[in-house]
Amino acid sequence: MPNPGRLAAFINVNGNDKKVINFLKKYEIVNHFLTSIYRIIELAVENYRERNFTDLMIAFGCTGGQHRSVYCANQLANYLKKKFTINIELEHLELEG
Repeated sequence: MPNPGRLAAFINVNGNDKKVINFLKKYEIVNHFLTSIYRIIELAVENYRERNFTDLMIAFGCTGGQHRSVYCANQLANYLKKKFTINIELEHLELEG
């Protein structure tokens, strides 16, 4: 996937910022990646619920942990909030540390 963290214009922003969001949204590969992730995680959530499991951790990583992984985690959290009635705890370790 394209890496905004390698471009000078994105050094002081992260995946929460509109500038990064707009940059990543324009690449079909990013949308394809997320669509694939949605399908996989949806199956996992449904399976966990059927088995009465209460915790599922999903992690994204990228080179710096500030742009693509933040964006993808946010997109997945939003998707899951719309799809399921579940508790979602979202953490961005590289932004919080």
